Amino acid sequence: MPAPSSTPQTAAAPQEPAERVLPSLTRRRAVLLFGDDTGAATAEYAIATMAAVAFAGLLVVIMRSDEVRGILTDLVRRALTVA
Repeated sequence: MPAPSSTPQTAAAPQEPAERVLPSLTRRRAVLLFGDDTGAATAEYAIATMAAVAFAGLLVVIMRSDEVRGILTDLVRRALTVA
């Protein structure tokens, strides 16, 4: 049986990753990467839907205030009153 070593064994230091080199962007490569707009309409609909939901939430907050409720109630009363 070998005798235990008196010097601690150190793990190999992790090597730094080599700097990543990207290929140059040629016209052909750009067309391949960015030419396909599949899903663009879906993304546009999603963004428009999110904006509509945010606007609806803002309107709900505004409509729940007492001042706005009073103004709208007064407006309806004046519209229905025969002078």
